Amino acid sequence: MLSRLAAALAALILALPLAGCAAAQTSEEEDISFFTDDGALITEGGRDADGAPGAAFTSEPMLTQPEPPEPSGPTEILISAVGDVTLGGNRKGNPASTIYLKEFAKQGGDYSFAFRNVRELFDEDDLTIVNFEGTLTTRTQGNGNTFQFRADPEHVNVLTSGGVDMVTFENNHALDFGQGGLEDTIAVLNDAGMPWARTGTPAIRSVNGVKVGMLAYMTLNNPYENVTEQMRADIPALRQLCDVVIVYYHWGEELDYAPHSRQLALGRATIDAGADLVLGAHSHRVNPIELYNGRYIVYSLGNFSFSGNSLPQDMDTFIFQLKLIVDEGSVTTGDMRVIPARISSRSDANDFTPTPFKEGSSQFGKVITKMINNGRNMLYALKDYPTAWPGGE
Repeated sequence: MLSRLAAALAALILALPLAGCAAAQTSEEEDISFFTDDGALITEGGRDADGAPGAAFTSEPMLTQPEPPEPSGPTEILISAVGDVTLGGNRKGNPASTIYLKEFAKQGGDYSFAFRNVRELFDEDDLTIVNFEGTLTTRTQGNGNTFQFRADPEHVNVLTSGGVDMVTFENNHALDFGQGGLEDTIAVLNDAGMPWARTGTPAIRSVNGVKVGMLAYMTLNNPYENVTEQMRADIPALRQLCDVVIVYYHWGEELDYAPHSRQLALGRATIDAGADLVLGAHSHRVNPIELYNGRYIVYSLGNFSFSGNSLPQDMDTFIFQLKLIVDEGSVTTGDMRVIPARISSRSDANDFTPTPFKEGSSQFGKVITKMINNGRNMLYALKDYPTAWPGGE
């Protein structure tokens, strides 16, 4: 693998206009790369001879040392993925207090309160991915959005104490406090050793000797055709550096319970381009899951720990878990399950503490039924959703 990675790195350095990047190391067994604190996140990218866009990563792919040992045989990794994590609440107008801060104070300033009911699940997996939707900054000048989400930088501890391993940071709230707020957030994530992905900046994390890479794109104010072209160029470029490629989209329409035709086309095209898993967010509602050409497309994971509303009309969510088997460059889709949950530990208020429903309860079954019913018109939608591993693990 080392020779393959070195060759790919050399090719990208020669072909792309790359900016400097900083890498963080947590241990010999688990290294992080592909994040930068230089603020240069998006680039047009080059064009191939046929006019198609070339891969355009704006931070230099750094291979942290020492390299983790390569697996001697097939290696299984367990991935957990969830939807929107919004800390701090709506700070438009810079109110002195928010519903999130009130709950945080009620919990005694314990950053681990938000993920306390799912931490065990996240500790047991190999990689936990969330959509971080907001900013970590002290800036008060917003960008004019109807909702402006902000938490003080110290609240990154909610992620690090909650078992989160990687975040997508490509969404319509990343710039709520302007370019400065975005750069502040990136610096905070970097300092915390939290790999993040935005358009132009993939994230890579090594797990058990397997390199998992993630690309992130947003279709808001960016035509699906453009995203499709760039994705088709980026996936093979990232594949040269990784064993597993995940793509996380911020797409669709808010409050939709099923993907529209452009999402269906993009999701399937992403699998055809070589992705091993497609994840999605933005609608704030759970959507059906497709199994297409042996790969899963999770169109919307909904909200997860969401401080944008004290009592959302629909508080259903789920944790998506997938086992992937990696063996000498090939990736096989293994067992999958979903864990139905609510975004709060309470039904009468949102306390930002996602809590799995008790198996067999009416609420547990309601989430599954909702996903099945809303996928009836989707060609590859699942007809059943496993909620336990084979054998009852």
